[in-house]
This record gives sequence, C-alpha cells and structure tokens, in this order.
Amino acid sequence: MHTVWKGSISFGLVNIPIKLHAATENNDIKLRQLHKECHSPISYQKVCPVCDKEIKNEEIVKAYEYTKNKFVVLDDEDLEKLKKENEDKAVEIIDFVKLEEIDPIYFERSYFMAPDSGGGKAYSLLRKTLEDSGKIGVAKIIIRSKEQLAVVRVYKNALLMETIHFPDEVRNVQDVPNLPSGDTVVQKELDTALLLVDQLTTAFEPTKYTDEYRTALMELIEEKKAGNTTVAATEKQPAAPANVTDLMAALQASLDKTKKKKPAPRKRAAAKKEA
Repeated sequence: MHTVWKGSISFGLVNIPIKLHAATENNDIKLRQLHKECHSPISYQKVCPVCDKEIKNEEIVKAYEYTKNKFVVLDDEDLEKLKKENEDKAVEIIDFVKLEEIDPIYFERSYFMAPDSGGGKAYSLLRKTLEDSGKIGVAKIIIRSKEQLAVVRVYKNALLMETIHFPDEVRNVQDVPNLPSGDTVVQKELDTALLLVDQLTTAFEPTKYTDEYRTALMELIEEKKAGNTTVAATEKQPAAPANVTDLMAALQASLDKTKKKKPAPRKRAAAKKEA
C-alpha cells in the first residue's frame, strides 16, 4: 500500500511512529470527453482572460480573495514554512470519547495506521487500550497542507484513523428548505411502516451490496468493444510553418508592387510617327 503520511502519534507519554495508508478507493469508471466530430480527447488549459494567453504553472501564484477582485498573494515560501512547522508536530490524541457520540455526518475519509520501525509494541498497547475501554481517540493531523480533525479507533486487528469535519464545515440543518414543522403521521400508517422495517431487518453484510450501475456500464463497454463499435482519435496534422506563409505573402506583395511600377510599353504606331 502507498504511504500517504508518515509521522508519529502519542497519547500521554506513549509515542508511536506510524504510517498512514488510504483505507478506501474510488472504483468509479472514468469516462473521457471527446470532440464529437473527430473523436479527439478534449484538453483543458489555464488561460488568463485579460492577457488572452495560456499560463504556465510557474507563472501562477496562490492568493486569498478577501473581497470581490481584491487578493492577498501568498508566497510559496511562506506556505511551505507554515506547512513544515505544523507537519513536524507529532499527532497527539487530545481526548477519548465514545464512537456513538459522533454523528456519521462528521466522518470524511479512512486511513489504515501501520506501525513504523520500532513502533510495534506501543501500537499494540494503544490498540488493546482502545479495545478494552470501548473508546476512540480524538486527534489533529495535517495531511496535504490541511489540518484535519481525526479519530483513532480499532478496526479488526488494526488501528484506523478517520478524518472528520470541523463543526463549522457541517452546514446547519435549519437551513434545509421545506422541512415539515411537525409530525402529521397517522398511527395506522406508522404501525404498517414499522412492520415493514421489522420484515426487512437483517445483519449487515457489506459484500452483498454492489454497484449495479458500474457493473452495467462495464458490460456495455465490453459489448461495444466485442462488436467493434469503437472509434480512434484523429491524429493532428502538423501545421505549415508560419514563416512559409509569410514568405509567400511577401513574395506576392513584392510581385504586385513591381507590376505597378513597371512602365507600360509604347504602341508601335505612335513610335513611327515620332520618328
């Protein structure tokens, strides 16, 4: 597994060197966008609308827009220094709470925690402590330049770190439009609904749930491949050098100019009369 973060985590005076590995992955089927006419993949460019030209990465700076079209520019050196100062800090478990006290809306992403060199014993101690206490640890960590609130809990025979949202990142439910103000449920309807829930209640088995759309989409793709219903991108033809076009235009202009300056030949009759 790829290591996404390396450091240490502590509780009390116990320090554990660890590595984080992403515990989940996105298996969505990625579709490319093609030009309908020639089936060439569409590319995206970073363009300055004022200068009307494509901008290279080294020409881009980061900034915070504090009001409309007013920015505070942040240098890479300042951001790197700030990132380094915070990343060097060991992750400390600051509280222990019960898992059921945290609403699932707060959870964001999961990472497996693996002990780094020399951390096996302390890792096992924390895992056993959480397991026997029935608690989870609350900590802070910086991943990819962003400070994250996180919880550490036991998952099977491993420690799992799950990043969670800060309270100000969870929107107020009172802002949700058209929520019913009170219950207007008929008791008979409620009894029937509860009966239905009882009939559908079972033990959670994650392996029985599959992404049916992804499966159907992959089957459709394979069917089209088998039927040779495919297209190939049109190769871009090299453009004629601009200086060739400019040279031909210059030659033609010169030729036209020469024709205008050249005097018209005299008629023979007029020439004999003068003689």
